[in-house]
Amino acid sequence: MTDDGEGASGGRIDVERIGGLAGFGGPGARIRSRGTLPLSALSRADRATLDRLLGQAGPAPPMPDEFLYRITRQVGARVLSVEVAESEVPAVLRACVRDELL
Repeated sequence: MTDDGEGASGGRIDVERIGGLAGFGGPGARIRSRGTLPLSALSRADRATLDRLLGQAGPAPPMPDEFLYRITRQVGARVLSVEVAESEVPAVLRACVRDELL
């Protein structure tokens, strides 16, 4: 059996941390911060929070120097993305993000 990165529930979440004081993920940035989780790794409460975030009309303005998180949920061919302030992101999604030098 192979793991296609989508987990038992057939979905995947990609998380990217951007902005902040160092400007992660922006033009000319030398650090990229991102991670991936199978949808099945989220608790029922974290899935409900994710659904709420993905249903928002637009990004909430972050506090100065606060990170934004670009969260993308992919289930089959359906892809939904949103950018939200760090304070809104469930801990399990923040914890999956790793920094890498470019």
